[in-house]
Amino acid sequence: MDGPRHRLVLIGANLELRIVSMIVRSRESVDEVVLIDLGSSDKTRELAEQVDCPTLSMDDERLTAAGLMSTLRQGGLPPAERTLFIRVDGAWRLRDLPLSLNRLHERWDVHVALRLGPDAGPPEDVVLLDADVHHLMVSDDGLRALADLGPLATAIDLPDHLVVRVVRHSAPPPMKQAQSLASASRFAQMFLWMLESKHPLILIGVPGLTLFVVGIMLSESVIDQFRELNSSSLAVTLATIAVTLVGLFALMAALLLWIMEKQVAGLQHQVESDRGAA
Repeated sequence: MDGPRHRLVLIGANLELRIVSMIVRSRESVDEVVLIDLGSSDKTRELAEQVDCPTLSMDDERLTAAGLMSTLRQGGLPPAERTLFIRVDGAWRLRDLPLSLNRLHERWDVHVALRLGPDAGPPEDVVLLDADVHHLMVSDDGLRALADLGPLATAIDLPDHLVVRVVRHSAPPPMKQAQSLASASRFAQMFLWMLESKHPLILIGVPGLTLFVVGIMLSESVIDQFRELNSSSLAVTLATIAVTLVGLFALMAALLLWIMEKQVAGLQHQVESDRGAA
């Protein structure tokens, strides 16, 4: 076979914020990555083409097996030993990619997960080419068998020698995200680095925040306790205002220094990149 052994087809629209990372991560496990664009209004297609990812177009809102096969054939791509179609929607995350790619290593000729309503009945009795597909994995023989199916055929009408599985797609239950030890360790390393490097948010921001909180607490005491204006109450009031303002100015200075540090680092990276390109 002249085509790739494993091909991953990503299907979605308006994915410019994560399309490059998805393509790069996917290429670590598959031979070829293809994007089927569902009418993006951002730079999804341009970014995919910049990383040499073949890009096809599909305007149908409902993803059917017939539409996916027709789009793939119109793109002139050579047949692959195994092809996995994944719908990338708002519920799909990049961390789900390894689990999705496991489908390519299973021995199914046709593995399809359908989006069905509660009254649709068993998935194996649904018209296969016309049902809304969430993800589809086919071998080359499975793809040809799907192409030869009639318009009203179900999974039962596929050839007997093929290993077929048709399931109902169900969204994973929401899980409460807990902080892992790795992320906690990264936070500790970042905090230690900020202490060692005398970062503005630590060196100026923490004292400023402390003074600002103390000033707010003192202002509540001043309002409650001093009912008349004399030399003592005036001194305490001025001291409270001074502490609050110093704390506020320190917080603003820390934030400004942090933003300027980020901008300088970005300019240095851009200059180094321009020198490397030259």
